[in-house]
Amino acid sequence: MTTAAPFLLVALPVPVRSLFHYLAPASAVASGTRVRVTFAGRSLVGLVVASTDQCDFDPSKIKPIDAVLDEQPLLDTTLLAFIRWAADYYHTPLGEALQAALPAALRQGDPAQYKPDTGAQLWELSEDGRGLPSGALKRAHQQAGIINKLQQNGASSWSELKAAGCSRAALLALQEKKLIRQASGQGPNTKGQEAPLAMNPEQQTALEAIEGDQYGVYLLDGTTGSGKTEVYLQAIAAALAADPQAQALVLVPEIGLTPQTLARFRRRFGPSVCAVHSGLNDTERLNSWVRAARGEARVVVGTRSAVFTPLAKPALIVIDEEHDGSFKQQDGFRYSARDLAAVRAHMHKIPLILGSATPSLETLHNAHNGRYQHLRLTRRATANQATPIEVIDSQASREQHGLTPEALAALTRHTNAGHQALVFLNRRGFAPVLQCRDCSYQLSCPHCDARLTLHRNPHHLHCHHCDFQRPPAKRCESCHSHRLEPLGAGTERSEDYLRRTFPDTPVIRIDRDSTRNKGALDAMIDKVHQGEPCILIGTQMLAKGHHFPKVTLVIILDVDSGLFSADFRGPERMGQLITQVAGRAGRDDQPGQVLLQSQHGDHPLLQLLLNQGYGQFAQALLDERTITLMPPVGFLALLRSDAPNPAMAMQFLQQARQLAESIATELQVQILGPMPALMEKRGQRFRYLLQFKALKRRELNLYVGQLITLLAKQKAPRNLRWSVDIDPQEMG
Repeated sequence: MTTAAPFLLVALPVPVRSLFHYLAPASAVASGTRVRVTFAGRSLVGLVVASTDQCDFDPSKIKPIDAVLDEQPLLDTTLLAFIRWAADYYHTPLGEALQAALPAALRQGDPAQYKPDTGAQLWELSEDGRGLPSGALKRAHQQAGIINKLQQNGASSWSELKAAGCSRAALLALQEKKLIRQASGQGPNTKGQEAPLAMNPEQQTALEAIEGDQYGVYLLDGTTGSGKTEVYLQAIAAALAADPQAQALVLVPEIGLTPQTLARFRRRFGPSVCAVHSGLNDTERLNSWVRAARGEARVVVGTRSAVFTPLAKPALIVIDEEHDGSFKQQDGFRYSARDLAAVRAHMHKIPLILGSATPSLETLHNAHNGRYQHLRLTRRATANQATPIEVIDSQASREQHGLTPEALAALTRHTNAGHQALVFLNRRGFAPVLQCRDCSYQLSCPHCDARLTLHRNPHHLHCHHCDFQRPPAKRCESCHSHRLEPLGAGTERSEDYLRRTFPDTPVIRIDRDSTRNKGALDAMIDKVHQGEPCILIGTQMLAKGHHFPKVTLVIILDVDSGLFSADFRGPERMGQLITQVAGRAGRDDQPGQVLLQSQHGDHPLLQLLLNQGYGQFAQALLDERTITLMPPVGFLALLRSDAPNPAMAMQFLQQARQLAESIATELQVQILGPMPALMEKRGQRFRYLLQFKALKRRELNLYVGQLITLLAKQKAPRNLRWSVDIDPQEMG
């Protein structure tokens, strides 16, 4: 809204919970427009939020705007209102929330224009290329690799092809042979090369239940391999067909999932699909943002931050693996993309689909209460149904580097039969502990309450919490003995043992260390999809929605910690992890086998999960949460503080509690603490927290807002940091 008011209210990227007055220029400036201003001697890019004729300061001391950066508002009124709502709900300074919603190039003041980028140019198979027989171009390995990549993924950018190991010379050779061509990724073309798949009755019923012209949240609760993605694809296709300007937003939990999801969507919808995630460079991120804002990108696939992507005409939002904790930002602007997607869908009056084989208790609670419509897919899309999980007592038998004899025998059977196997171990490195055999001293991080993990490649000790690294110790720091030995198994140690035990079978390790380089994960997944016998070993990166059709055996090595977690969400995450990992087995035409090694196989919760499934397991946890009034029955907020001195952080929270107790008593909020975080010391800072619990979300949010107002008036020590976390997912 334009106005001739003398002042502009500008949101700036500073940790201050207020807007700033600046003199308006002669020509009107609309809300949502970027401006460059001088603030505390620095030049900053801010966003105009409103104009006003009210000011509590001496008008002669108010600075003018240095420059208006946009001819038209960068954010429309609905998107601006959405971000303002998010900032208010999560009690984040509006300037920081707005900055988090913009690509880096726009935060720095670059024009909101598409930048030509040769790396972003999309390539696709020509008619002649699509007609190539299987195994063509065998003598030209690079060219054959590009053809194979485009056959699998559809239209792909040069950046994606290069990351997968393709050469520019091979690309140009294929273009000269007219086997590939440049795809038009700038227009609204939604023509792909893959036809919709035939749906079973459950999928068809779910698709027909989704009403595309009004707000509604749909929980697509489907067992692993039940064809949830096909329901997403056909729901999006229906939305795009109903309106030639319509757009869909698809959120996935991890960058690692984005390439395969992007590939499948491009095969169906062509080059009108674009990606938004932190793995893109600044130009790629800006171009995707601009294409989405103009309506040229009909389908936007992204991770958590993509929930703020501008859409010219949104028609549908999909969140895949909605239970995943990575949808919650854990620092700074601590928002939940899943929860904000529901708010955005409501603002636009469009449907939201939440898909998962293991729905979060929050989502299930909303479905049980009728707020969300519960759509169930109980059968796999293939003939093979979910495989029962067999429990192996890992305490009764002698493990070999984390693997029992029963697990090794199963690996031998399945790989000899020409199949693939997956070994899940949620611990990186070679060994989680380096211990002295003489005095039992364990090497710990000097900055955290954590033990150092031994890595072999490269050889070093590593803290996975603060990133502290040091060379391996040669003697004990306590008794000076040279008898140091690694205890326990990590992915590196198990990989090493499997390579020696199965020398003729490729062993592929997938964790954050092995996939650190750009394109590494994509290359590994491509190798698995070639179908040759292999053994996959990795962390929870393997559990998140990957489709491995040739995997017939899954071995789960370590989930017992979830049964005894200090975090009340620990059992829920354990159940989700077991179910998700087990679901990787037997997804194609061969039956699967799942083995779970546990020292507590008779635990009631574990037995409930294995014998009655995730649904009954989740209901038991919901019943428990009802008794304890914990989320989703009640609502939580955390006030965290950390400082180099533990007394400083604790004293701040003690004062905060006194302030909290002075707030109006009609607000029914329980206070617990101050208490140490689950890891009290991390990165040379001591961490404590106050917990607030209420039965009404609105009351809790109002209460926290009042407390923040009081805290903002207090002068905190310079070395102390404090933050508020609404609906926390981590109690650390």
